[in-house]
Amino acid sequence: MFEKTIIRHKDLEVKVSDHANEGMIEILSRAVQGSEGGLRFQLKNIPSRIAAYGDQIRFISLYRKNKVTGTIGSCYRITGQGKLRYPSSYLRYLAFDSVYQADISQRKKKVIIKTEKDDSFKKKTLDIFSKPHLLNFKPIGEDEKHIMYAFVESMNERSKNLIHQLGYEYIRSFLTVAFSRFNPKPDSRVSKISSPEEKEQVKELLLDYYRDYSLFSTDHIFHGDKYYVLREGGEIVAGVNAIPSMYKVYDMPGVWGWIYMKVLPRAPFFKRLFHPEEFRHLVFHGIYCKKGREELIASLFEAVCAAEGFNTGLTWLDDRSELFEKLRTVVRMGALNRILNAKPGLVYTRFLNFTDEDKEVFYDAPAYISGFDFS
Repeated sequence: MFEKTIIRHKDLEVKVSDHANEGMIEILSRAVQGSEGGLRFQLKNIPSRIAAYGDQIRFISLYRKNKVTGTIGSCYRITGQGKLRYPSSYLRYLAFDSVYQADISQRKKKVIIKTEKDDSFKKKTLDIFSKPHLLNFKPIGEDEKHIMYAFVESMNERSKNLIHQLGYEYIRSFLTVAFSRFNPKPDSRVSKISSPEEKEQVKELLLDYYRDYSLFSTDHIFHGDKYYVLREGGEIVAGVNAIPSMYKVYDMPGVWGWIYMKVLPRAPFFKRLFHPEEFRHLVFHGIYCKKGREELIASLFEAVCAAEGFNTGLTWLDDRSELFEKLRTVVRMGALNRILNAKPGLVYTRFLNFTDEDKEVFYDAPAYISGFDFS
């Protein structure tokens, strides 16, 4: 394990580490994701997910008087294929201590005269997000092409403002898709794979299925050894990794949000699908389906829910992708999806050492939204 100071100014330090210490875990566990007026929720399994990233995650943390007051994670991976294949870093786990946020809020009411050193500290801190080689990932060279990317809720103005300051560009949008069944039934065609040969077969199917997607990676495809497939005549025609997850939901926007928060938890059947205090659900990751057989996805999802003991599953899809269109028009996704009024998520990227021609393809290609990164 390592931790090193990158920048020091007065009583502030910016440190990079390959692990989350106790103070960082505490801040992340308390953090409420989202924004006022939008969906606001809290992740409940942060330590185990951080552990799953292994040596492929770094934390950039702000310390004030030797106490951590904010942190953000950067996850390294190789994404895409062909012209879309590049070393990439995904930003997640952004959180600041509530006391520090209060200090910032109060300062806005005062006239602040920033010194040149204050501006220099801010610039050096923001520059870290254009210099991934500083994070001690061995494969990263200072002059090589690299993609840094993040997913941001469209209503979260604070996060969008920060991401713009970091020099990120908006390239695609995506939507949350929900699957639900009041009483999910098993299906004899669905089974969980386990052998190395089966995993290699599924990996090849996924690489072919997502060959035209940006940001696709096979990392974590088999997380938890819960990859299920649906076979017909011995052929794998659909598959998905099911990752158990839980959120504590604080607020949802609009009239439907009020119904979700106040009505559904009291309804005898609907409370099986959604309960804000403990919203238990599966995250569907690495979805595969043979072209033309998309109607089977409902049978697969239902059987997986039955096997894992859940009523609800979530996934996130580029809203201009063929898979999203098929789930919207062909697959019976259930009651929760029919009343879901999710706001779009936005894909922001920073292209390092890219030409304009290199970047062009990313605006046209659907983006893969990793369910593991939302679990």
